[in-house]
This record gives sequence, structure tokens and C-alpha cells, in this order.
Amino acid sequence: MNNGNRPTFRDIALCLVFFTRLPLPVFDFRDRKLADAIWAAPLAGLAVAGIGALTYAIAVWLGLAAGPAAALALAAMVLATGALHEDGLSDVADGFGGGRDRERKLEIMRDSRIGAYGAAALALSLLMRWNALAEIHGGWSVLAALVAAHGASRGLLGVFMHGLPPARSDGLSAGAGSVSRQTAMAGAALGALALLPLGLDGFVSAAILLALVFVAFAALCRRQIGGQTGDTAGALQQLAEIVVLLTASVPLS
Repeated sequence: MNNGNRPTFRDIALCLVFFTRLPLPVFDFRDRKLADAIWAAPLAGLAVAGIGALTYAIAVWLGLAAGPAAALALAAMVLATGALHEDGLSDVADGFGGGRDRERKLEIMRDSRIGAYGAAALALSLLMRWNALAEIHGGWSVLAALVAAHGASRGLLGVFMHGLPPARSDGLSAGAGSVSRQTAMAGAALGALALLPLGLDGFVSAAILLALVFVAFAALCRRQIGGQTGDTAGALQQLAEIVVLLTASVPLS
């Protein structure tokens, strides 16, 4: 591999290591930070989508109905990511829902314990994703939906980290470094490409909804905590994944 390709390979490996719990070899990332590699986050999403689609296909081949097959696929993907984004969603729900001011919200988000808001958010996220997958019949259709959902949702992360300042001086987001505009746009472009398997109507519908969710959630984060954290990035991924899966589950003419 020539020198020009090595940063690209390291960025993809870094995103796979960070965003999944797959058994990977030890890589030398040298001075590359997550902010440098975040453009490759959609590619890590494709790996997660492949695991979910394969699990679904095996379950259906064994004779399971769409509901149980979707549940197993969802479980496999949660295991593959170590519930990384689910953890962020629950922390944000607890912090934004239970904190009286910015400092208290950030304190609650850092607490490893889960509260009522976080539990409710997790339950709703799992329920909506499971229900959407169960409504998408056919292995190839499920693969297309998962590729779109996991690729596009992670394509927003670089733009989110570029557009909003870190809400605290320490933590995952601050330690990840500053995301450049070029890196953010590269990730967004890969995320947009991941929507193509949904077809033209699905692509347009999902893209519009993702833009609306992104703008609304970014504004909420600014209002609640003055910026973004690793938890808010995880919550954004969950919201975007839900939006794409719901779009994919609706028959479009």
C-alpha cells in the first residue's frame, strides 16, 4: 500500500475500532484523531448493517417470521456496536429531561446511571426500529434499509461536530479534536450515497427528514448545553437511524 493510501486505511480502521466492537487486529493510528477519521464513520455503519442483514437472512432461512428475525437483527447490531449510540441517547434524554440548567444537564449526562427519561428513550428507540424492520419484507430490502440507515446516520456526525462547539472542555468530543469542513463534507457525501439503495423517492424523503432532524436537534443542543458532546452525537445517530428505517418501511409510489 502506498503512502497516499495509508491515512485512508487508518481512518477506516480507526472508525471500525471506535464505532464497533468487532474483533480487529491492533492498528498503529499514529497521530490520527477521531476528528480526522470521522469521514469514514459511514463505512463503519456499513459493517454494522451487514451484520444485521446477515442475521436477519439466517433467521428467515431458519423459518422465523419477520418480527423475530428483525428482533435478532437489531440485537446483533446493538452487540456489534456495544450499544455505543444507545448509551448516548439515554444519557441525553436523562440530561435534557432532568437537568435544571446547563451544568446540571452535563452532570447528569456524565452519570452512568440511567433514569426514567433515558429508559423511556431507549425503549422507544428499540421499539420503533424493530417495528420498522419487521415491516420491511425480503432480505434484500432489509439490507438496503440497514445500509441506508447506518450509513446516512453516521454521515451526519462529522457535520454535527464541525458545526457545534464542544459543550465541555474535557470528554470524548473535546478529545476527538476539531473536524474540518472538508472532512465533514466527505462524511456527509458518503452518508448520502448510502441512501441510494432506497430508490429515488426514498432517497429524497429520507434526505429531507434527516435535514429537518439535524437542524432541530442541533438547535436543541445549542439551547440545552451550548454545544455538542459524544452523547449528543450518539443521540443524533439514533434519531437519524430511526428516521431512515421508518422511511424505508413506508411503501412509496
